[in-house]
Amino acid sequence: VQLQASGGGLVQAAGSLRLSCAVSRLTFSMYNMGWFRQAPGKERESVASINWSGSSTYYVDSVKGRFTVSRDNAKNMVYLQMTSLKPEDTAVYSCAASLRGSQRYLYWGQGTQVTVSS
Repeated sequence: VQLQASGGGLVQAAGSLRLSCAVSRLTFSMYNMGWFRQAPGKERESVASINWSGSSTYYVDSVKGRFTVSRDNAKNMVYLQMTSLKPEDTAVYSCAASLRGSQRYLYWGQGTQVTVSS
């Protein structure tokens, strides 16, 4: 199983980025997907998630109204559109997969760095 996140970079505050996560070697539509982030010296936190069909999403309060999670089951891709970025959004962002019906994330990808300058 492979999960590969991409799309990170350096952006100014109030800017936007779109993260992508390419998933391979699993039946993508059987998995819920999540985006997590970890800033230096902080614990990893769940940022957003989307269920297997795309019909249900979750966002941590700090990103509601600014981030949008989506998926394309035909392409085995999950996305995180980030707008109105703030310096406190700076972190390594990773995607992860949990089997339908489970809240335990089984597979994790390597992260992509997002740096927001003030």
